[in-house]
Amino acid sequence: MTLSKYFETVDGLGILSTADSSGKVNSAVYGRPHFIDEETVAFIMAERLTYSNLQSNRSALYIFKESGNKYIGRRLYLTKINESSNEEIIEEIRRKPHYRQDYKKDPGDQKHLVYFHIDRILPLVGSSTL
Repeated sequence: MTLSKYFETVDGLGILSTADSSGKVNSAVYGRPHFIDEETVAFIMAERLTYSNLQSNRSALYIFKESGNKYIGRRLYLTKINESSNEEIIEEIRRKPHYRQDYKKDPGDQKHLVYFHIDRILPLVGSSTL
């Protein structure tokens, strides 16, 4: 099963972790990644701490734990490659049916679509590459 198909079909909880330029870490709950292709994902972000950290440190880690399974999931090691504030693109991604349940609109925030290259994929527990 491809990684994009995995995220389309499996329910769970996602956490995106970033660090600022001095190494101070932040983690936040995020929905499923939006797949551009099998090596590129994007997340819709408001201008909060996670987004701010990515302005000075392009590295991030997305951890996904499957619902109902104690230690099954994925870790995606990511590097920011681009971003867009184009509202039409952001709304187009939000309309995809398999992402709809993760979306909660907060009208007061400026949104950004932040693109990442997937550098490495590991299981939730263990060190063998998937």
